[in-house]
Amino acid sequence: MTTACDIAVRFHEPPVDLARYFTTFYRADFSCPDGPVHDALQPEWGGVRFFDGKNLTSRLGKDQVLSGTDISVMGPSSQPVEFEIGSVAFWGIGLLPLGWARFMSVGASDWANRIGDGRTEADFAHFLPLRDRLSIAARDEESDLAAIVSFFRELVERTKEPDERILAIHEMLLDPDLPNVAAMAESCGMNPRTMERLCRRHFGFPPKLLLRRQRFMRSLSKFMLDPSLGWIGALDSLYFDQSHFVRDCHTFLGMSPSEYAARPHPILSAFMRERLKSHGSAVQTLDKPG
Repeated sequence: MTTACDIAVRFHEPPVDLARYFTTFYRADFSCPDGPVHDALQPEWGGVRFFDGKNLTSRLGKDQVLSGTDISVMGPSSQPVEFEIGSVAFWGIGLLPLGWARFMSVGASDWANRIGDGRTEADFAHFLPLRDRLSIAARDEESDLAAIVSFFRELVERTKEPDERILAIHEMLLDPDLPNVAAMAESCGMNPRTMERLCRRHFGFPPKLLLRRQRFMRSLSKFMLDPSLGWIGALDSLYFDQSHFVRDCHTFLGMSPSEYAARPHPILSAFMRERLKSHGSAVQTLDKPG
């Protein structure tokens, strides 16, 4: 049984000069009078969330549990992040690979499939001043948004321009007809070893896994937006057969397609619908780079 929860979420496009670094900035308000609601994040890029309270518990895998913080951070993921959330408001900031390269001094692979407390993780310490600028009160949404934009413009002034090859790789990942790593390297105009190194450092994973994740997320988002299609109707054209997809489902969600479909997704479904409507992309991994 799923606890009822009223959710309001608004996605804000980063300004043009920052767009290449971020997925979106978004503000969410949760009202859960009957207690916390459970859901799970799908694989996505890294990011930071700033809360007005500490009503969040997150779990990734068997060993990582995060609770009792007003700043949650995570790296790029290829696994689901289970979470329970109560009545709370927060801001979310999604970092595209180019944004990770610009604003983080540590490689994305060091944070792949990791969650952490932004109050104590040294790698994210430079984001702490932003939390102090945010009121996260409904009446101050526009001033909070202005503070986020101002903070990152200041940070751009103090950081180096990232390797432009990151954009080339990202653009190739969004090609739905790209069949394999060799074709990806050729399209990017770089040798496979160089691409492998860049992917691990700035995207968090090797190119083969990134291509698998893209293919899977295209299928998953299509199904979640229109369950009437069924899994067969939602399958990406690059899947050989349904068993191929089932294996990926176990890899990226830790369960079979039927198990995932049977679970309620009260938060994720609401976020995906609103994200598609306001941003044109239902999930982070399908966002275009700038």
